[in-house]
Amino acid sequence: MAKIKSVFFCQSCGYESPKWLGKCPGCGEWNTFAEEKVTVAKKSSAKSKSRSQAPVRLSEIQPLDESRIHMPSEELNRVLGGGLVAGSLTLIGGEPGIGKSTLLLQNILSIRNKRILYVSGEESASQLKLRADRLGKVSDNTLILCETHLDNIFTQIENVEPQLVIIDSIQTIASDDIDSAAGSVSQVRECAAALLRYAKESNVPVILVGHINKDGAIAGPKVLEHIVDTVLQFEGDRQYLYRLLRAIKNRFGSTNEIGIYEMVQKGLKEVKNPSEMLLSENREEEMSGIAIGVTIEGVRPFMVEVQALVSSAAYGTPQRAVTGFDQRRLNMLLAVLEKRARFKLGQKDVFLNMAGGLKVADPAIDMAVVASIMSSNFDVAVSRKTVFIGEVGLSGEIRTVTRIEQRVAEAEKLGFECVVIPKGNLKGVKDKFSIRIVEVGKVEELLRFLFE
Repeated sequence: MAKIKSVFFCQSCGYESPKWLGKCPGCGEWNTFAEEKVTVAKKSSAKSKSRSQAPVRLSEIQPLDESRIHMPSEELNRVLGGGLVAGSLTLIGGEPGIGKSTLLLQNILSIRNKRILYVSGEESASQLKLRADRLGKVSDNTLILCETHLDNIFTQIENVEPQLVIIDSIQTIASDDIDSAAGSVSQVRECAAALLRYAKESNVPVILVGHINKDGAIAGPKVLEHIVDTVLQFEGDRQYLYRLLRAIKNRFGSTNEIGIYEMVQKGLKEVKNPSEMLLSENREEEMSGIAIGVTIEGVRPFMVEVQALVSSAAYGTPQRAVTGFDQRRLNMLLAVLEKRARFKLGQKDVFLNMAGGLKVADPAIDMAVVASIMSSNFDVAVSRKTVFIGEVGLSGEIRTVTRIEQRVAEAEKLGFECVVIPKGNLKGVKDKFSIRIVEVGKVEELLRFLFE
């Protein structure tokens, strides 16, 4: 007979331990172990094991064409790699209220030729109806099931025979075979494994919605991200209207694509030109402390407006406040200006902001940050028709960046007149662009270009 024993699981990473531990050896978190009851089945003898499948030569395996479901959102199709693959298991994670359920609901309500089962463990049917009315869409092919028991969900799946299943969310689903609460490591792992078997056997795609923890990672065991085919992260600041959808893992496409949405009254609206949303509406009026840089998210280049404010410190210790940029990198750039360009910023407050609520980690934005700080310090405006692309090194040199041709082409397409790039970064292909290209090799050369 099967035996029942107690095992302790880390609620952050799923690390298993026979006894309680204060600190998890797997992820280093404190006080995350919880006791759960698990069933240990008796091992079968070697004679009773079924015969395993014989190995096949790789050259003899015939590739199969992946049939995909074309989603109504082109941004979602781009991130998925061309559509939702039949028989795939997709996980979408994001902060509470970021718009995960809204994104899925407005997409499935626009699919007319597929029978869809939407399983909600968090909201009632009337709440989903109110959201659908707000989106302004009604579909007779979408069936709503408010259920949290896995066995009951599979019973309805057999009765309905859907062509697409959505589970919102996996942390609310529980199986009677596991003696623990919904959302625990054991429940999340077993329920996801059962849905994976169903997706592969029936060739029906399944989309899971997942919660995230305080660190921004998807809650539950790490094996949840391993067993699914695609992991999508829906992120953005709820104080702003814009959302980014990026692929962390994708077995059927690239992880370099991102989708950009704008939250409006009737749901999520696709943003076709992200550069325009991140630049100020009044581009004719020039003000000091503003510089335009080009960053790349995935494979899409777009413009970012960098805003800086340098003022005399009102108190003894100068302030360094940053929004949307790494504060340690800002301190490094300020040290480079102090040492290499003889800027005296030690007794001045420096405030830096990436317009639009975007978080930028691309080192190619360094030159735009330096230009905005210089502009604010001298109170001299930088031309709004000039774009800066380049990484700043510790010795004050302007280092080359990747995908420079895409960045310059984006600036030329949007009507900018001048682009400042690292020296030698466009060697051999400089003549293909009609935009004025200025090459600088050091921070001192950038200073002379801006203010001489």
